Amino acid sequence: MNVAILGCGYVGLELCRLLDSHDVTGVRRSDSGLTAIEATGANAVQADVTDSTSLADVPDVDAVVFIASSGGRDAEAAREVYVSGLKTVIDQFGNRDHCPETLIYTSSTGVYGDHGGSWVDEKTSIEPTTEKTRVLAEAERIARERPSEYGFDGTVVRFAGLYGPDRYRLERYLEGPVTEGYLNMIHRTDAAGVIRFALTEPVNEPTLLAVDDEPVSKWEFADWLADRCDLEHPPKQTKDERLAESDLSQVAKRRLLTSKRCSNERIRELGYEFTYPTYREGYREAIDRYQGTTTHKDDTD
Repeated sequence: MNVAILGCGYVGLELCRLLDSHDVTGVRRSDSGLTAIEATGANAVQADVTDSTSLADVPDVDAVVFIASSGGRDAEAAREVYVSGLKTVIDQFGNRDHCPETLIYTSSTGVYGDHGGSWVDEKTSIEPTTEKTRVLAEAERIARERPSEYGFDGTVVRFAGLYGPDRYRLERYLEGPVTEGYLNMIHRTDAAGVIRFALTEPVNEPTLLAVDDEPVSKWEFADWLADRCDLEHPPKQTKDERLAESDLSQVAKRRLLTSKRCSNERIRELGYEFTYPTYREGYREAIDRYQGTTTHKDDTD
């Protein structure tokens, strides 16, 4: 299978490694990340998802994976990448003599909005509460509908909160204060693994939820981490206490007020096996490294 990974960054590079038996082309907007793509054994191409001319340098493929990022910028930047860029990608590949068989677009569980801590899955109605998550919801619709104009399928994979190497953020939870709420997470290896699964297995689902087995209370998670790092439990605060502070933007306030627990029952039913089923397995490496670092410091004091 020939695969193009557009936006070959944190998850994309892991996907390259997982697809090492296939012909993979990783695409980055700047040339600074091309060496990292090549190090995985994949082919590297510099192109911009918003620029059809540069995308012509990407070879014909059987599957396109869209994991491009707007770089954490505002909603307008997100619209340029996720809406305009996605349309450009679908049209560019769809107009080729050899068009793809499938497109996978990666979205976020942020599109669900607030469900009062209730469980959500692929069938749950989405209720985006910020301009950026409304952009993501629009991009999801495009990903499902527009490929059919060219005779191929589109699937949306919604990622929960990504963590893994360089993104464990231990200090946030060990030092506190930790605000109440739920964490829905997925390790980078499994985020890439779900995409590989969707590419290589007869899934045929319009939407897949990529999240591990166990949403967890932030307070419970913080105390669990502290126990394993031999530290005191961190200070905690309620949502009302956090909202009373003056440093929150309106977007941050809306995000703080959203609460849900994401279910991976469907991806489990389809046969995906998680490498890191919960945070307990996924954070083991980070805890071991933390303990090794602090032990080393103590030994040299």
